[in-house]
Amino acid sequence: MLRKVALNLLSAGLLILSFPRFNLEFLVWFAFVPLFFALEEKSKFKSFLLSYFTGVIFWLGIVYWLIHVTLPGMIILVLYLALYFGIFGLIISCYRLQATGYRLFSIPAIWVLLEYLRSHLFTGFAWALLGYSQYLNLPIIQLADITGVWGISFLVMMVNVVIKEIICYRLQAIGYRKSIKKLLFLAFSMWLVACGYGFFRLNQNIEGNKLRISVIQGNIPQEFKWDPNSKNFIIDRYINLTRQAIKDRPDLIVWPEAALPVVLEEEPVFYGKTKDFVREIKIPLLLGAVTSKDKLYYNSALLISAEGRLLNKYDKLHLVPFGEYIPLRKTLGFLQTVVPIGDFSRGKEYTIFKIQNSKLKTQNSFAVLICFEDLFPELSRSFAKKDADFLINITNDAWFKMTSSPYQHLQASVFRAVENRVALIRSANTGVSGFIAPTGKIISLVEGRKGRNIFISGYDTEEIIITKRNLSFYTRYPDIFIIACFLIILFGMIPRIRSKPKPKSR
Repeated sequence: MLRKVALNLLSAGLLILSFPRFNLEFLVWFAFVPLFFALEEKSKFKSFLLSYFTGVIFWLGIVYWLIHVTLPGMIILVLYLALYFGIFGLIISCYRLQATGYRLFSIPAIWVLLEYLRSHLFTGFAWALLGYSQYLNLPIIQLADITGVWGISFLVMMVNVVIKEIICYRLQAIGYRKSIKKLLFLAFSMWLVACGYGFFRLNQNIEGNKLRISVIQGNIPQEFKWDPNSKNFIIDRYINLTRQAIKDRPDLIVWPEAALPVVLEEEPVFYGKTKDFVREIKIPLLLGAVTSKDKLYYNSALLISAEGRLLNKYDKLHLVPFGEYIPLRKTLGFLQTVVPIGDFSRGKEYTIFKIQNSKLKTQNSFAVLICFEDLFPELSRSFAKKDADFLINITNDAWFKMTSSPYQHLQASVFRAVENRVALIRSANTGVSGFIAPTGKIISLVEGRKGRNIFISGYDTEEIIITKRNLSFYTRYPDIFIIACFLIILFGMIPRIRSKPKPKSR
């Protein structure tokens, strides 16, 4: 039993090292192999427990940063997320798909469907998906404009299964060896096609209009953000950084989520000060702020014109459960004593902003993703379908201190750019802020003197290319790959259903 536990720990450790800030993404391609060996010839119950244990260790290593907000909440979340690992092991044991010639495709399909379920159930937690580990592997992630991140998760898991089969190769019968050679060749061909497609995409020439944008990273500690004595300090920090950025002559300046430390309608003097500043520099400003209407509060993004007028406002659509609101408040209201929960209302519209290109005198469209909204592909797709030329993510990850959380968050932004073939700009209070190309390449990030990206103040300016584009396959048909995974599982179950013995008649 100790050997099995050691194998589980090895799998969890390899998976943790595959994600930020270690970024040893090559490890994920064989991270599940020890777990597969641990599950061999185990009962359904033991398979669940061993896989669940692996999940607990993995998620502790991934979301440990939540301890800075709530220890009980972190423990509850880890125990919940580990269930998907347990269910993965249970399904493999239940249907014994690992013992059939179809396992190279059925096991990855099971994993993808579980990731998809986790990303949608209970409003969803699409964090640390297996495919996200490859966010720096540009050739591989180009496939996301066809399959979404799910295709990358599938490919990674398939390679894990292949490696396990190779290790077992010499231990099997001759007939097995002949059949596995064909499957291994097919799997290798799929991986090669994915790489070939990636290199093709990366070598395409991208032409279009250029738009110059500056992002501001204020680096306001969380304990200062809503301190009444820090209001002027915070506003002055953003204004001073912006004065430096305007030397680059941007077409748009972006401040992060809740950059203004007040509710706009309750303390309009600070909003007025901001608009006066915008009129002075004559450059449009996008900023995050808390707004109110009819006694309801919203986490909003506002676009102020170069003349100091409010052009448009977006209210966050996907709120953080147990962070920005309490689901089933009458039943779960007691949780307010466990975690710090806001009291926000959900927005109702997919707002598209317009910005003027100062050189070409043309208008470009963009959409804003607030906080962790970039985790949800359906939001980005909806904005892309409404003709957003690029996306902007404004966020505040100061809650989680000097941890891997901001870099794990960055992974999702990379995939939203590739999936929809649009540039994505990030402005984060304490980082990571910067620019991501439609290929997923991280063009540049706000950096300090020692190359640090988080908990430093600064700004960055880049030109993004706005192309006349067609919607990507994934933007148009997002669930095709998920349906394919479901059909793979269904196809594998049919022979088992047919082979069940019929009850004898008396």
